[in-house]
Amino acid sequence: MQKDHIINRFVSYSTIDTESDPNNPAFPSTETQWNLAKLLVQELKAIGMEDVDLDDNCYVMATLPSNLDYEVPTIGFVSHIDTSPDFTGANVNPQIHENYDGKDIVLNAAENIVLSPDYFEDLLQYKGQTIITTDGTTLLGADDKAGITEIVSAMEYLIQHPEIKHGKIRICFTPDEEVGKGAHLFDVEKFGADWAYTMDGSQIGELEYENFNAAGAKVTITGKIVHPGYAKGKMINSMLIAGEFINKLPTNEVPELTEGYEGFFHLYQMDGKVEQTILQYIIRDHDMDLFLGRKEQMKNIVADMNASLGQELIKLDITDQYYNMKEKVVPVMHIVDIAEEVMHDLGITPLIKPIRGGTDGSQLSYKGLPCPNIFAGGHNFHGRYEYVPVESMIKATEVIVGIAEKVAEKFK
Repeated sequence: MQKDHIINRFVSYSTIDTESDPNNPAFPSTETQWNLAKLLVQELKAIGMEDVDLDDNCYVMATLPSNLDYEVPTIGFVSHIDTSPDFTGANVNPQIHENYDGKDIVLNAAENIVLSPDYFEDLLQYKGQTIITTDGTTLLGADDKAGITEIVSAMEYLIQHPEIKHGKIRICFTPDEEVGKGAHLFDVEKFGADWAYTMDGSQIGELEYENFNAAGAKVTITGKIVHPGYAKGKMINSMLIAGEFINKLPTNEVPELTEGYEGFFHLYQMDGKVEQTILQYIIRDHDMDLFLGRKEQMKNIVADMNASLGQELIKLDITDQYYNMKEKVVPVMHIVDIAEEVMHDLGITPLIKPIRGGTDGSQLSYKGLPCPNIFAGGHNFHGRYEYVPVESMIKATEVIVGIAEKVAEKFK
């Protein structure tokens, strides 16, 4: 795995703006995602992949044919093209820091933006390595352009090293994962894999087959505006009702106070005036019964408050987003075991833990394509402090190659 080659490939992807848009129902949600998709089509053809296809919905698929004289399962690898709308992905200017010394990294001296191991202690794992960061004004896009880099690099390596035996491999790069739509139009039958892996995890060693059950909740509160000088008994301030609603949810069950398997209610957006306030929540829990209980808890609060107000001023809309892939992966746990074995073979300590979020893999698992998640190497996704160690991308690339080789061995 040539280090400079992987750096150059990642930088070429990360400098293309592919930020998705949660407010646009179009698919993909931003036209800029086509720019990277089209580049990937050209690159996949150039390295020798077959059946390279870009469909009308911005999914890129390609095939690496088997070089075996016997049949083994077809496996797949998936990453997403888009970057998060949480922070700007335009004009990304990657910074290369060789032989990291374990000290503060100044991302932007003019704005005093510093990536410090005093706050981001995981940095200290990568002393002596090459780290790619932002310049402090954008996100980096390692989520998930590191994953794309690793998949393309692994396919290129296998093509250049035909002595490594492998079965048929399918790859796919999806749009709009960051806005929850990445797997919505994924054609599992066309993909044709027995199982797949998303390369969309964080630090080196992560191997995940559990994720949150997830829903989005929109709380719309209707008020009534009246001149404040004559408002007694007439004005209804929707913002004050919103405050009461917020305080009725458990104050300790929020993202900043939970970890591991603990679920939460997350108020991520609030827009209000006297006449109307809208609260946007996400609801998360690994346990299905607790997840259902959270939704019911929110419904009960709305019903009780409307009863107390004497009229239907609060409307609640809940939409399920994805479910815990564990239910679909556990019956085929050998696909996780293979990835774990490969990591051990490469001297990587597997970090098997639940995802406090979701990936395309969770939706794909429920569409009939079991799909655990493997590390892509990045840290601090969705913000200006995002970084990725190059050595982690190299190891992830080696994991992909190792899985292909392991499947050929185990199913001989």
